Amino acid sequence: MNKLITLVATALLIIGAGTAKAQDNVNIGKSNIKLNSRMMTPEALWAMGRIGGVAASPNGSQVVYQVGYYSVKQNKGHQVICIMNADGSQQRQLTTSSKSETDPVWLNAETIAFNCGGEIWTMKADGSDRQQLTKTGGKVEGFKFSPDGTKVILIQSIPFHEIIKKNPEDLPLATGRRVTDLMYRHWDHYVESIQHPFLAEVTAEGVGQGIDILEGEPFECPMEPFGGIEQLAWSPDSKTIAYTCRKKIGMEYATSTDSDIFLYNIGTRETRNLCKPADWKQPATDMTHTRTDQAVNADPNANTGYDQNPMFSPDGKYIAWQSMPRDGYESDLNRICVYSLETGTKQYVAHNSDIDAFCWAPAKDKTAMLYFISVWHGCKNMYRVDRKGVVSQLTDHWSDWTSLQLANDGKRILATRQSISAPTDIYMVTPGKNIEKTQVTQISQENKQILDQLTFGKVQQRWVKTTDNKEMLVWVILPANYEEGKKYPTLLFCEGGPQSPVSQFWSYRWNFQIMAANGYVVIAPNRRGLPGFGQEWKEEISGDWTGQCMDDYLSAIDDAAKNLPFVDKDRLGCVGASFGGFSVYYLAGHHNKRFKAFISHDGAFNLESMYTDTEEVFFSNQEYDDAYWKKDRTARADKTYKNSPHLFVDQWDTPILCIHGEKDYRIVYNQGMGAFNAARLRGVPAELLIFPDENHWVLKPQNGILWQRTFFGWLDRWLKK
Repeated sequence: MNKLITLVATALLIIGAGTAKAQDNVNIGKSNIKLNSRMMTPEALWAMGRIGGVAASPNGSQVVYQVGYYSVKQNKGHQVICIMNADGSQQRQLTTSSKSETDPVWLNAETIAFNCGGEIWTMKADGSDRQQLTKTGGKVEGFKFSPDGTKVILIQSIPFHEIIKKNPEDLPLATGRRVTDLMYRHWDHYVESIQHPFLAEVTAEGVGQGIDILEGEPFECPMEPFGGIEQLAWSPDSKTIAYTCRKKIGMEYATSTDSDIFLYNIGTRETRNLCKPADWKQPATDMTHTRTDQAVNADPNANTGYDQNPMFSPDGKYIAWQSMPRDGYESDLNRICVYSLETGTKQYVAHNSDIDAFCWAPAKDKTAMLYFISVWHGCKNMYRVDRKGVVSQLTDHWSDWTSLQLANDGKRILATRQSISAPTDIYMVTPGKNIEKTQVTQISQENKQILDQLTFGKVQQRWVKTTDNKEMLVWVILPANYEEGKKYPTLLFCEGGPQSPVSQFWSYRWNFQIMAANGYVVIAPNRRGLPGFGQEWKEEISGDWTGQCMDDYLSAIDDAAKNLPFVDKDRLGCVGASFGGFSVYYLAGHHNKRFKAFISHDGAFNLESMYTDTEEVFFSNQEYDDAYWKKDRTARADKTYKNSPHLFVDQWDTPILCIHGEKDYRIVYNQGMGAFNAARLRGVPAELLIFPDENHWVLKPQNGILWQRTFFGWLDRWLKK
């Protein structure tokens, strides 16, 4: 890193005239809110700081991290950068710009790089001497410096007109889009640009514009919709870049999850695929049928599922990444693939665990190979896999670890964690031989001032017998104002995904503690289809959306109504989003008078329409088996379409609130409007909360407040009479 220090120091002397000036009118920051009640409110929830990226200094003595603050009045957020010692002392905010400042990383022990206004800036570790390194016109969307500091990867968007054709130059005001293939929009936007990685030199004059390492290739890197700079990695010698890419467009892209890990040689500019043989060609594929039983998934020598997030070992001999085995299945078992750069052999470690995140152990550690986070029984804990492939559990908390990396002191892990009763904070973990020997120390308390004023509901774990005589984990959250002997209105929470765990997550919308603060018991079952209970349990959902998983929901709420003395069986509600919203629509026609109110957010209502409405067709193929028009469709597909919620509206008899975002291109808003219209035509009390500017989530502060008020207003109306 000595060369980096010299280069950056010289560059800063030359380009210092571009120094950003601190602004005095920054109004969005850490809240000193004084609450009028010990019960959580939407305003208190939105006043909390949200910790983002975290990075340890090269010597492990300090930690820099990102925090987001939100103003309901201004209806926007602001990202700042903070720093503290590795023991949590001397916490302070470094940035004061009116612009958000994000993605802090250490260039050396004295210098931090970050993104502000789409440019890379640097500052000293005390926040002084702010300098601009890039001049791209605000195009930098992500960056990663090479270990030797002489180069940097810049993520920038480039125009993309393979699918949506460019309009004629003489029609500059035309708003029409001429579409020629699938995947013309993704998640919440029309695809008229894609991200590419550019390789730039760090010189005495600053950072150059860089060369596109995917020049001429119409493929995105990082991948939509959630990929970031973690999808690229530098080799320790700074000579090679590993990157994630799904080299497909149009219908192939829309129907496939087949992404690969590529190695780009900086010297020769040659690229090779680590996931497939050089002569591999995809077999002919039916685009309207699940790929599970197709030839594309039959080759043992090819990785055909999601492969992403590469990371080189400290000695540069290996590269690891997260790898799913099958094409077309976005929620397949997420393993760690370890690839030997010397022999080309692959080893799958922790192959029975769904891996959320991982990092290499320090080079001098002769026992541990990798650390990782995985969900089991409704909690995301930390594990170690040794060099023989043996997995050991390191933590055993009712919580969700959400990220981990080396603390750079040779012995500890820097990590973030949350739970149903605590938003994200930063921790230091000293791994031991087992759970008892592992030491966990919380080093940030970002929202202590707010949390100290709140009373939370008690969280309980309950195991419930299902209709097929299996044991199901159910989280039970008591009202925050719980009194022994009283009965309370109770909500059945239906999870989305459909393969997302009901773990110890903290949400700023679907927050169990704000439900508890409003006087509700929450019943949150880990029904069939969720990870953390074995692959068989998870895969029972595909092709059976209305079978065992619906029985599991009813088993959970029936058990609560019968056996929990604080549950009022005459005041039950049912709520959920995405697949959970679909569940609500289905249960509305099959609940046999159990519930008094329903709320569905962004739920699928008409599965035939959903098949061709959604942009990621691979999802529908995997979950339904076949397109609805196929005469030879499988029995599972036939069952799916014949049990679509819209076919049972004649049995709807309970008040329902439908919520949807018009920029949701995963489950298009006509699904929510169709459900609301059907309910009203049926004569069922119903409301529709529609957001023209929101996607599959609700991200704007005032919309978030409106969501919460509408949510609890509806429930109170029908469950608190």
